[in-house]
Amino acid sequence: MELVTVFIIAFILGIDAFSLSIGIGLCGIRPRQIYTVSATVALFHVIMPLLGLYVGKTLGTFIGPIASKLGAMVLILIGAYYLYEHFTSKGKSCDTDFDCSIVSTPLGLFLMAGSVSLDALAVGFGLGTIGVDLIVTVLIMGLVAGLMTFTGLSLGEKINLSVGEIAEFIGGVILVLIGIYLYFW
Repeated sequence: MELVTVFIIAFILGIDAFSLSIGIGLCGIRPRQIYTVSATVALFHVIMPLLGLYVGKTLGTFIGPIASKLGAMVLILIGAYYLYEHFTSKGKSCDTDFDCSIVSTPLGLFLMAGSVSLDALAVGFGLGTIGVDLIVTVLIMGLVAGLMTFTGLSLGEKINLSVGEIAEFIGGVILVLIGIYLYFW
């Protein structure tokens, strides 16, 4: 898999973190928390796909050629889920009254980071069945997610929440297309 594709997938995986970070940024967050939250999300975006990659590579050795098709299907399903979420949330008002103090406790921080990196676990599984450079892939995913979290938190008060919705739609389409490409080629 080309490095460009890994960056695209990493960007798509960072969309959840970016969107949630915008909401947290709207509530106001201390500069030190921005770094802590960003680093934690980056770490989770390394650990989760690493776990998924390991399971995917292990499974790939057992089921052989079917594994790459299965991995491509996982990417297609995640992309389809993003699109489903985008279209089913249309017309609903965005609730920015959630508890922004979630990132002020270690447990809340881990829950937040874990929730935005669950899709990275599944994508890691899919990539593991295809065969990618493990270290480079997870480091790129972590770096991109950390930067997107940092950006979302920093700019939360300055940008419109619809940016996250548009990114979710585009990300879903791209994941489906990458999955289709990997399935057939």
